[in-house]
Formats: sequence, structure tokens, C-alpha cells
Amino acid sequence: MELNIVDKSDNDMHLEIVGESHTLLNMLKSVLLADERVHTASYDMKHVTISDPVLYVMTDGTDPIAVVKDAVSTLIAECDEFISVFSKAADV
Repeated sequence: MELNIVDKSDNDMHLEIVGESHTLLNMLKSVLLADERVHTASYDMKHVTISDPVLYVMTDGTDPIAVVKDAVSTLIAECDEFISVFSKAADV
């Protein structure tokens, strides 16, 4: 995975996420949209096999880099919880 900040201002950012697909981008977009600081979160992928997705985030003025970092931390926590619950269920 490679990340490139295509464009950034005080309250928005375009972030190219090289080598990823709808799977990661949909999860990230969902977590971002649940954040009250986020006004808009979307991504564009011209074609899954020939282009890389570009995530767009617009905030209420909060640094979009901080908001994306928080969203990623939330995703990690949700995955950790899933692993824990699944491991307990699998041991039954």
C-alpha cells in the first residue's frame, strides 16, 4: 500500500490509496461518515483494475489528516474486537 496526499487544505483532503479496493475504502468511508467532524467522505475509483482509489474528506475545520488517523484507529479497534469475539466463538 502506498498513500499520496493529492491535495489538502485546512478542512479537506484528497488521498490516493495505491493498491487498495472497495473493501478498505468502504469501511473507511463508513467510519468517517459516523464522525460528527466530517461533512463529506467519499471516494472515486475510475476502474478497479486500472486506477487507484482517491478518498475525499471534508471536515468542519478539523485537520483532515487527524480525522483520517482517528478513523483508522477506530477500524483497528473494531477488527481487534472481532478477532477476540471470533476466537472465543471458535473455541466452543
